[in-house]
Amino acid sequence: MALPNIFTRSVTDGIIDRINKLQPDTQPKWGKMSVSQMLAHCCVTYEMVYDNKHPKPGAFTRFLLKAFVKNLVVNEAPYKQNSRTAPAFLITDPRVFETEQKRLTDYLNKTEQMGIAHFDNKESNSFGPLTKLEWNNMFYKHLDHHLSQFGV
Repeated sequence: MALPNIFTRSVTDGIIDRINKLQPDTQPKWGKMSVSQMLAHCCVTYEMVYDNKHPKPGAFTRFLLKAFVKNLVVNEAPYKQNSRTAPAFLITDPRVFETEQKRLTDYLNKTEQMGIAHFDNKESNSFGPLTKLEWNNMFYKHLDHHLSQFGV
């Protein structure tokens, strides 16, 4: 894998170390989200995997997502700053920093413990079945993008 393997303990620990360097008053280098909103935003990916909290898009929307968005999300190229996000990922209300920080680290630990084999050909809400490489890229690069946004 060209991107670090989020399913390994060392990479997960590295991401958690970066998350733990954040403070409630950490300011972004770009964008409008607060650090607490960013943490909640990063949790949405895992909510879609584990919590059945977000409904699957309809057939037509899913077709469009697979055709026009999937490759941008699962490839190895970094996201551009200030890119648009899907409505489910928009966090506009205030969030409690410590709560969101713990939720995200708990999701990361759960994902690492479930392991890469669990995700091979697992269905994504938006994109249908993804390979383990696509899941890794989606998980890792989204986190890396937003942690870099906040300077960690």
